[in-house]
Amino acid sequence: MSEPIEDIIRKLALQNAVFFKGKANPKAIVGKILGQYPEYRAKVAEITETINGIVEDVNAMGFDAQKAELEKADPSMLKKEKKERVYELPDLEDVEQGKTVMRIAPGPSGPLHIGHTRVSVLNDEYTKRYEGKLILRFEDTNPEKIDPEAYDMIPEDLDWLGVKIHQKFIQSERFETYYDLTRKLIEQGHAYVCTCDPDKWRSMKEQKQACPCRDLPVNEQMERYDRMMEGGYEEGKAIAVVKTDIAHPNPAIRDFVALRIVDAPHPRTGTKYRVYPMMNLSVAIDDHLMGMTHVIRGKDHLNNTERQRYVFDYFGWKQPVYHHYGLVNIPDTMLKTSLIKQSIKEGQYTGWDDVRTGTVRALERRGIRPEAIRRYWVESGIKSVDITFSWDNLYGMNRDIIDPVSDRYFFVQDPVRYDIEGIDSITGNAPLHPDHPERGSKEYVVDGPKTVFISEKDSKTFSQDRRIRLKDLCNLEYSMPARYAGNDVSDMRKGGLKAVQWVGRKSIPCDVLMTDGTVASGLVEDSILEEKADTVQFERFGFVRIEKKDPQKIVAVYTHD
Repeated sequence: MSEPIEDIIRKLALQNAVFFKGKANPKAIVGKILGQYPEYRAKVAEITETINGIVEDVNAMGFDAQKAELEKADPSMLKKEKKERVYELPDLEDVEQGKTVMRIAPGPSGPLHIGHTRVSVLNDEYTKRYEGKLILRFEDTNPEKIDPEAYDMIPEDLDWLGVKIHQKFIQSERFETYYDLTRKLIEQGHAYVCTCDPDKWRSMKEQKQACPCRDLPVNEQMERYDRMMEGGYEEGKAIAVVKTDIAHPNPAIRDFVALRIVDAPHPRTGTKYRVYPMMNLSVAIDDHLMGMTHVIRGKDHLNNTERQRYVFDYFGWKQPVYHHYGLVNIPDTMLKTSLIKQSIKEGQYTGWDDVRTGTVRALERRGIRPEAIRRYWVESGIKSVDITFSWDNLYGMNRDIIDPVSDRYFFVQDPVRYDIEGIDSITGNAPLHPDHPERGSKEYVVDGPKTVFISEKDSKTFSQDRRIRLKDLCNLEYSMPARYAGNDVSDMRKGGLKAVQWVGRKSIPCDVLMTDGTVASGLVEDSILEEKADTVQFERFGFVRIEKKDPQKIVAVYTHD
C-alpha cells in the first residue's frame, strides 16, 4: 500500500459524506477498509478509532467543502457506482407462449389507487412476457357503488402506468348471459331460489343445515326463478343460490348467493334490471367465457376461488391457473374511494389528484414515475407472504429514475432579506446538474443593490454563527447590512462555515404543495423559467414537479427528498 491509510480513510469519509447529505457513517467506512485491506482486521480497535476521528473531522466541514476536497483528491470518487438491478418475476405454471389470457377486474367506484396498481402491473408484466392478451373487465354489478366517471378514469390510469389493454368488457352489459347460465344451474339441480329470511338462511348455513328451499323440486325452483326475473319478489325477499357442500368445514364456502334483487338504478342501465349477479357468479362465468388461462389476485380471494371452482365443475369448464399473492398493508394513506369522494364534495380535498391521497392521479401529480411503481411491485413479486408497503422504498426507486434528469435550483423558504456591502459586484456559477456538466451552468451576478434572500431558518443560524457561505457565490459576515467576506471555500472547513441556499433580487415567488396539504412558500431563482423538464430538485429541499410556471409565480408539488 503506497498511499497512507489515513489518506484512504479520509477520501472514503469524504465520499460517504457527499453521497449522504454531508454526514459520513463511520461504520460504513470501517466495513470498506476491512473489506479492501483485510490485514487491518487484526487491528480493528485501532483502525476504528482512527476512522472515528477522521469522520468527526469530515462531518464538521460544510457540504461544499467536503465536495471540493474530494474533487481535488480524487474526482472519480464523486461518481456513484450504480449496480443495475434485475427486476424479474418467476415464471407462471402451464404457460403456452402467445396463448395466455389474463385480466384486470376493477369495480368502477373511482380511479385507481396505489393498491390497485399491484394487480395491474403483475398481470401486465406476465402478459407482455408471454405475448398474451390482457382484458380489462369492469365489475359493476353493485349499482350503489359506482362512479360513472370511473369508466374513463381507470383506463387513463392504466395507460399512464404503461399497462397494455387488449380488450374491454363491462359486466352490466352481460346480465342476460348470467341469467341464462343461472337458469341452467337450477335446471341441473346445482342452484336454487331461496325465499327464507336472510338471517335465518345464514344461521342455518353456519350450522351446516340446508334451508327449506334448498331441496325443493326443480320445477318449483324454475317457477320461483321465473317469478324472480319477472319482478314478483320485493328486494330482500328472494335470492338465487349456488349449491356447494353445506357441510364444508369452511363456512365461507357453503352455498353462496348468485343473484339478488336491488331496486337502486344502475348508472349505465337505469332501471332496466333489478336482479343483479353477485361477484362469484359473474366472475366465474366471465373467466370461462373470456378464456382466462391464469388468474393472479390477492389471497383475500382464496375463498372466492373455491366458490368459483364449483361453477366451473358444474359446467365442466377447464379452470384457469390461480395464483394468490400476499396481502399488502399500505399505512398512513387515504385509499378508500367513498371517503375521498365525500371529502371532495365537502371541499376538504381538491379532487381525485389531491396529494394527500394515494390515488394514481395524485402520484402522477407529485412526479412519481410509473416505472418506479412497476419496479416496486415486480420486486415485491407474487409470493403469498403478507407485506407492508414502504413509501421510502418507492421513493428510492423513483429517485433513481428522476435524479439523473432533474436539474438543480435554489429555493428559499420563508425568505429573509440581506443587503451586502464591501464589494461592488459578486459573480458565481453552478452546474445545472453536478453529474452532467454538458447541460450547462447558471451564472450569478449580484451587483447594483446587492440584495440576497436566505431562509428564515438559515437567517437564525447566520445571526448565531456570525458567518455564513452563500452556496456557489461567496462568504458573508453578519451585520446590517451583511459584509462580504471573500470567496474562499476552504473557510468552510477551517471555521465550520455553513453553506446555504440563496436567491437574488430577480427571484420569483414560489409555492410548493406538500404531501400533507400544507404549502411551503418562498422564492426560487429566476433561471427556472428556462427549464424544460417538469421535475427538478430544489437543493437541500427535495424533488418537486413544476405545475405552473410564469414570471409572476411558480407553483410546484413536492415529490420526495
